[in-house]
Amino acid sequence: MRPGESSVPDKSIAVQIREPRGAEEMESYYDLRWRTLREPWSQERGGERDQHEDEAIHLSAWFEAKLVGVGRAHFVTPDEAQIRYMAVEDAYRRRGIGALILHELETRARAQGARRIVLNARENALSFYRGQDYVIMGQAELLFGIPHWEMQKILAP
Repeated sequence: MRPGESSVPDKSIAVQIREPRGAEEMESYYDLRWRTLREPWSQERGGERDQHEDEAIHLSAWFEAKLVGVGRAHFVTPDEAQIRYMAVEDAYRRRGIGALILHELETRARAQGARRIVLNARENALSFYRGQDYVIMGQAELLFGIPHWEMQKILAP
């Protein structure tokens, strides 16, 4: 295993968390984001990317040779990072993959100076983020008619 990669067995599967490698893996990464987070509500591609892609921390989860999850963090201020675009393939949910991605994003953001992580969570993801020590700060905007909640986590030094 290379430095910076994690492979943790969870519920009988070993998942590797790492940055996408090369253009083909990045396209697969964006495709999973679009299919999971945007396609059900919008047929247009493009909403799975934003202006922070080049400066962001991108992580992907691999089971065997299959991409099964993704997540991204970017800095909003020098000490605050934002998590966005967390997605896990339906067949691989509730196996700890999202938690592994989130933990690694937090670790990398902390290493780059983050003291706080913020995110906007869909209602169906609130219990997941609460289980990862995030707290609700208030209601966020509706996106595709889906209520979102502002959440944060203060990172230990």
